[in-house]
Amino acid sequence: MKPWIRRAKEFLDHSLGKVPQEVNELDWKETLSPKNDKLCQHICAFANLPGGGFLVFGIEDKTALPKGINQNEAAIIVEKLASLCRDGVTPLVVIDHSVEEYSGISLLFVHIKESAVKPVHLASKTIEDSYIRSGGTTRKASRPEIGGLMLNSKTPVFEELHASKLKNEVEVMTVLDYATIYKLLKKPVPSNADEILYWMRDEKMVVDVDNAGYYITNFGALASAHNLNDFDGLSRKSIRVVKYEGRNKSAGSKEYPGSKGYAIGFEGLIEFVKSLLPGSEIIKHALREETSVYPEIALREIIANALIHQDFTIRGSGPMIEIFEDRIEISNPGRLLPTKKIDRLIRTSPESRNEILASAFRRYNICEERGSGFEKSVRAIELYGLPPLKFLETENSFKVIVYSPKKFAEMSVQERIEACYQHSVIQYFGNDGMTNTSLRQRFGMHDKQASQISRLIRDAIDEGRIKSKDPDSESKKFTIYLPYWA
Repeated sequence: MKPWIRRAKEFLDHSLGKVPQEVNELDWKETLSPKNDKLCQHICAFANLPGGGFLVFGIEDKTALPKGINQNEAAIIVEKLASLCRDGVTPLVVIDHSVEEYSGISLLFVHIKESAVKPVHLASKTIEDSYIRSGGTTRKASRPEIGGLMLNSKTPVFEELHASKLKNEVEVMTVLDYATIYKLLKKPVPSNADEILYWMRDEKMVVDVDNAGYYITNFGALASAHNLNDFDGLSRKSIRVVKYEGRNKSAGSKEYPGSKGYAIGFEGLIEFVKSLLPGSEIIKHALREETSVYPEIALREIIANALIHQDFTIRGSGPMIEIFEDRIEISNPGRLLPTKKIDRLIRTSPESRNEILASAFRRYNICEERGSGFEKSVRAIELYGLPPLKFLETENSFKVIVYSPKKFAEMSVQERIEACYQHSVIQYFGNDGMTNTSLRQRFGMHDKQASQISRLIRDAIDEGRIKSKDPDSESKKFTIYLPYWA
């Protein structure tokens, strides 16, 4: 039994009691009215009602007694209502249906789901032609009531919009790689197609139009499409990887455009990027092993961040990974959210421009939503002895640059100060604060070089990047330093 059936039957019991009465949540009829305008008004009214409403067919109009309905009649009614939900009202309304036994007689129950976007109105008219349920009947909404509906309307987000035309279940299951998503969730793939499609609806990958087919959502395509080029509006959102020969773009380059959905292609993307990066040999367990000069955990977190936080409303551009001889630049369309600042990105409170995508990546074990991605990246970069991460915000994009290894002497003054600041943030959240010793260890320097670190700390204080936890302390060796904002 569908979960809404029990609720519909309770409303029907109430309506068909000793004294039949009309209720806002349900309207029963003997058969389908030939008047399309009247039907569209009912659809609007129930779609504007909190929780939606129900139409029940197979009950005599005059006696209010269950008469019954056959499968052929039910199919005709559902097809007509589904057509009106697509073409007769705006925005599109989703319905569900089921033929159920009631008092031993088969009735057709139709669930008209509440629309997130309100008011729902007649397609050929303006929002002035919106309808609501009142006193068990359908009537035109007044202007104040239309205003109330608008206040309770949810603005559709990019991930929920339709990426495809109406498709049947075979087409949906052909273009989306649902099996890999199940694998990421560590769940077995159901053998029943209906169960898979029901899960896809819950996952917000598809929107079903009762008895007509399915729309694939932008999220469904972005997460699991075999080929994003199959979706006109998303082809430019594929991940581009560009490998340059030198340290700037004037040298030769080779581009590797991606085509898979982000979630199903993420592991392959990481492995491919690693294959393009320079490596170094290390001795491990008496054997030589090749390892990347860049920490994989940092690459994973930064690339995932670029995918999740991009601004999909910027047309003609998508996430990009550019590999140079001495660095990797990972960029995405869209500036930082207004609540975010570049120097407060490490251990920032989680906030996503694309909440559905961010939540899915967390559940698929691709990244975390706790705002610790950059913190983990900086810790890994310090462990590998790399220069600090560089965050850049342009007019319509955000970029993170990861540099290849540099010795302390090779770093610029600004790089050293930024590394000092980022280390102070990491230490503040993990070990109460930074010290001369911890910063010296971050740069892999000897005890005899403590004076150089002391000068760097003074420079960072003068730049306003860090501060002493106890300004009155006379011992500099054991002084604890905090980020300027702590």
